[in-house]
Amino acid sequence: MSLRHQISSSWNVQVFLVGFVLVASAILASSCQSDNETNSADGDSETQSDGDTDDPAPDGDDPDGDAMSEPWRSAMLDAIEDGIASDCENGICLGDLVQLIPSENLPSEITPQNGNDNLDVAVFEGRVFVAFRSAPDHFASPDADIWVMSSDDLLTWRYEGRFSTDFDVREPRLLSWNGKLFLYFAVLGEFMIEFTPKGMMAAEYHGPDDWSEADWFYGEGFIPWRVKVIDDIPYMITYVGGENIYDPDGEEIEVHWLTTTDGFNWTPVVPDQPVVIVGGASETDFVFLDDGTLLAVSRNESGDEYTGFGMKICRAEADTLGDWTCVGDPKKYDSPLMFKHRNTAYLIGRRNVTETGNFDLGYSDRTLEDQWMAYSIDYWKQPKRCALWRVNPDLTVDFLRDLPSKGDTCFPGLLTAADGSYRVFNYTSPLDGEDVAWQTGQFGHTLIYHILMHLD
Repeated sequence: MSLRHQISSSWNVQVFLVGFVLVASAILASSCQSDNETNSADGDSETQSDGDTDDPAPDGDDPDGDAMSEPWRSAMLDAIEDGIASDCENGICLGDLVQLIPSENLPSEITPQNGNDNLDVAVFEGRVFVAFRSAPDHFASPDADIWVMSSDDLLTWRYEGRFSTDFDVREPRLLSWNGKLFLYFAVLGEFMIEFTPKGMMAAEYHGPDDWSEADWFYGEGFIPWRVKVIDDIPYMITYVGGENIYDPDGEEIEVHWLTTTDGFNWTPVVPDQPVVIVGGASETDFVFLDDGTLLAVSRNESGDEYTGFGMKICRAEADTLGDWTCVGDPKKYDSPLMFKHRNTAYLIGRRNVTETGNFDLGYSDRTLEDQWMAYSIDYWKQPKRCALWRVNPDLTVDFLRDLPSKGDTCFPGLLTAADGSYRVFNYTSPLDGEDVAWQTGQFGHTLIYHILMHLD
């Protein structure tokens, strides 16, 4: 039996009490903030799109096979030629930030709530589709909605649908593939300080506000983390056992790597080998290098005795893609999104704003459950950023720069317009407000923006 299972019977009670204390303190801290926050991410009034545009294929694929003819793409090329900004660090330049949610450009059918966070983007039939979660705050709520809208120019948005249940919904994922568009999302519980996955649902797009009935797929308790198309092959990373992320007394978490032939029925990429990671890791993403090598990152919040806590950085060789070799990283790049640019792997993920940035603080002489509790409390009390990182073939990770972000932030989506030019969609606490701790930001107002990013 692993150390992860050698836990006292009082663990659940400890977790509940710690969660209760942290939630109560966060609510108190939030109530002490000024309620005069504006809706604008950069402190200005509602901002129109800067006309920059792009396309959603993080690995360089064009799922629609379109030339750079759509208005949102051609406008972005014009912006690149004009020079996007003087805001450059480590060869990464950023353009003007455009607030999307809330804004006066939204379809009238969409009514955002206080917390706007989980999101995904895709291009289908020449239109940019955005799916996002809106709820009272970051935590589980039966009042959560997933809204979908689309635009052909990133200026005018069309209503495409709403998904809700009697439980929490989150982790929307859009797959544009084979002339079809699919939405996947997770259904969870309703108690705010519990993470209780019920399973995944899928729906196929037929037209504006016209989807197939959302239906369960794959298995109970799974969370869809990332879907992508590489060389016309659709992939999904999903994990099961998410209820144990905050309960090391539970079963180990399994990360599954899947593909599909119809968008609804998913099977292992490597036949008879769906599981690529077992232990304390959950949210996972990957890319292929030009030689077929796979690089991946996985959020290792629950930890294990082999790699500690934080993140697993993994590699698989082209001829053994089902065998992932992972090393530990003490940092935790939450909500990871990976993409490849000029045969280099990049990662957008959350950054912990401390001297070291580590989640794992090195308390290896303590039990795993005591480590997890100490690390989680400290992590929740620190400010956060959404940042760009480079993932190296030797399984090291280099920090490159922060994106506009603070407080509760980082659940990125990515569109690709041209070689080296991308548009990042992300959520954040208001940028003109105080740089609050993550726990405070999770109860506060969060908004969604997009920004042009150019890599040398």
